[in-house]
Amino acid sequence: IGLDVYQKNGNIIYALVEADARSAGQGFGRRSGPSESGLFRSTDRGTTWEKMSDTNPRPMYYSQVRIDPSNPDRIYVLGTSLMVSDDAGRTFRSDGAAEVHVDHHDLWINPEDPDHLILGSDGGVSASWDGTGHWRMFDNLALGQFYTISHDMRDPYYVCGGLQDNNPWCGPSNTRSFHGIRHYDWYETAYGDGFWTVVDPTDSTIVFSESQGGNMNRYDLITGEKTPMRPITGPRENGDTTKTYRFNWNAPLMISRHDPSTIFLGGNYLMRSRDRGMSWVEVGGLDLTKQIERDELEIMGVPGSEPMMSINDGISTYGNLTVVGESHFDADVIYAGTDDGNVQVTMDGGESWTNVVGNIPGLPERTYVSRLAPSAHAAGRVYATFDGHRNGDYSAYVYVSENYGEDWSRIDDGLPDGWSVNVITEHHRAENLLFVGNEIGIYVSVDRGESWTRIKNNFPTVPVDDLVIHPRENDLIVGTHGRSAWILEDLGPLENLSQDVLSSAAHMFPIRNTIMWAQKGDWPFYGASMYSAPNPPRATRLRYYIRDEVDEGTKFRVVILDADGNEVRTFEGPHDRGINEILWDWRYDRPYDPPENEEGGGSSRRGGGTPQGPIVMPGSYTVRLELGEVSSSETVVIQADPRRPMASADRIARQDALMSLHRLATPLNEATISARKLGEQFNETFALLEAYDGDTDSLSQALEAMQSELEEISEGLGEARSWAGVASAIQGSSTLPTEDQFWQVDAAWDAVPPLIERLNTLITDQVPAVYTEMDAMGVRPSPGDALPVPRRGN
Repeated sequence: IGLDVYQKNGNIIYALVEADARSAGQGFGRRSGPSESGLFRSTDRGTTWEKMSDTNPRPMYYSQVRIDPSNPDRIYVLGTSLMVSDDAGRTFRSDGAAEVHVDHHDLWINPEDPDHLILGSDGGVSASWDGTGHWRMFDNLALGQFYTISHDMRDPYYVCGGLQDNNPWCGPSNTRSFHGIRHYDWYETAYGDGFWTVVDPTDSTIVFSESQGGNMNRYDLITGEKTPMRPITGPRENGDTTKTYRFNWNAPLMISRHDPSTIFLGGNYLMRSRDRGMSWVEVGGLDLTKQIERDELEIMGVPGSEPMMSINDGISTYGNLTVVGESHFDADVIYAGTDDGNVQVTMDGGESWTNVVGNIPGLPERTYVSRLAPSAHAAGRVYATFDGHRNGDYSAYVYVSENYGEDWSRIDDGLPDGWSVNVITEHHRAENLLFVGNEIGIYVSVDRGESWTRIKNNFPTVPVDDLVIHPRENDLIVGTHGRSAWILEDLGPLENLSQDVLSSAAHMFPIRNTIMWAQKGDWPFYGASMYSAPNPPRATRLRYYIRDEVDEGTKFRVVILDADGNEVRTFEGPHDRGINEILWDWRYDRPYDPPENEEGGGSSRRGGGTPQGPIVMPGSYTVRLELGEVSSSETVVIQADPRRPMASADRIARQDALMSLHRLATPLNEATISARKLGEQFNETFALLEAYDGDTDSLSQALEAMQSELEEISEGLGEARSWAGVASAIQGSSTLPTEDQFWQVDAAWDAVPPLIERLNTLITDQVPAVYTEMDAMGVRPSPGDALPVPRRGN
């Protein structure tokens, strides 16, 4: 029953009532005789009711009614369409939200302005400001409900997956845009409710995906064509035309890891194609389910054969495969799990099957198999998870077998009870490293299931329906049912965590080699209404472990050295207890620290912003963690963007120009500061002379001459700073600098040393001479110290 009370008069109540029981096999609305379901109205607080209409779209899924806060005759009923009535529910129109996604589940009406509505549907959140005349969908909310997740092997790799009522999609894990990953970076591979979506490992332009009920197709990224490939009922090898296939809402689809031409699709039979879906056979010809007549099962003590409300609504078929797993070692070893609780295994490619669910201790009958994950480390090892919430059981069920399912051990100690487990995955290199996803998040085990720890950080509390690990990038890719797809970048620290590491005072983890991909700016002015996910940082992640709190005064730093042992970059933190992370942006240490008021932004300095060191050359670098007397080192290879090949001589010439400007930056900055301070002092000196009661003409003339000289020097330094600013232009392109850019480097170096020598002459000779005369008058400023004159050599 759906209820709403009129806000201005509590006597007026509307109720959506489901009252038509159905027999087994009947869909909603398939009835004979008058309907008892519909919309009812009361004007006396529910004492009496009047039936207004039969309108009540799919009560099990919707059952929502809303009253306009200022008009009791304007009624909204939520369903596949947004139903609107202006005559108290006697008649309805179904075009209340024709502009946005169907299947509406929630509606808010502004009590101060009933023309302002916010609607929640299977497609997200939309708003109207003209009483349903027009709608705006909010595209900047990450609310995707992924059932499954997968990836390809492009670089950057793409993430694929199926979304609840929003089709299967693929999109990049990283883009070459400053603006991140946006809507138009994704492409759709099928229609309907999206589920398993897998990319052909030999051709990333071919994607196999499916919608509900095993409706599989092959998508061609080049042409956009979608070829339906769902196995149909009818004759196979035995000529049986009466056989029917039952496919789960989320039917399992898998490409063989041993043969990319072989595809598996699970119904009540396991179907196999050896020609990429062009033809299908049953693997062994055996219905792998319990073959239970679902209408004989009891629901709250009532046999399913008895008429009841919403019978079988939302469950198209019962008794079908939910997951398929193929051995990493032997293509003939296949596991299959079902929604009615079977765990089947074949050791001979399907010639024979054995149901091993009876070997699993403590598992209730008919518990839905949510995942079967054969191990990459031991031939007989397989992990299994089960989801009992359909039977009112929310326990965590996680098991492992070491002998192809003959015996099982439970490994869910430490997982919270009351939250079903949806998925388990094993790290491809570290056999003790496991991850599970349940209804509230992700849990990790570093001891093969003996204990579990929740992964939090910035990850939301949300159902996790799928987890996969990218074998090349070592990223954990997460499909959530409500907060879209997430990536935990580089599992290296967890992969290498051991008791030896935990007992060490400090440990640097292996570092993933990095490509310095160039990025571009494109269409920056799209506003806040378009969703954009940030790209991974353009940096190398340096992760290290510290066992104890670092005492104040204890030496700590992370230093990066080039192949010749020269220090490139030094970090002095963080140094918290546990695992720490530094993002190295591939730059040298900055040439000098800016004044505090200039940190991190524009400033009065020409060019503005915080000074940065140049980006390093491609090559191998050592990263050394130093804590007191303890050190731990790793190497990392920094690679150039492969899209922009560059001759070695050109790359060296470009880097020489950048490093030359890097060496010039500090003396140029010091000279600029010294000249500015000296100019300020001149102004103060003029004021002192003006206030002096005596003859100061000669001193004033000398001071004016020095001020004129200083102005010329300052102007020259400013011009040199402008020339030296070419470093940002050179750094912004991975090509040989232009002739004009090389000239600017030369011009800066030609200008700065003579200007500093002239400035030093003022500081050490001319200004002291004037100040000596002033000293006799009782006033003596100090011109400051002379500056070192830079030399251009390395």
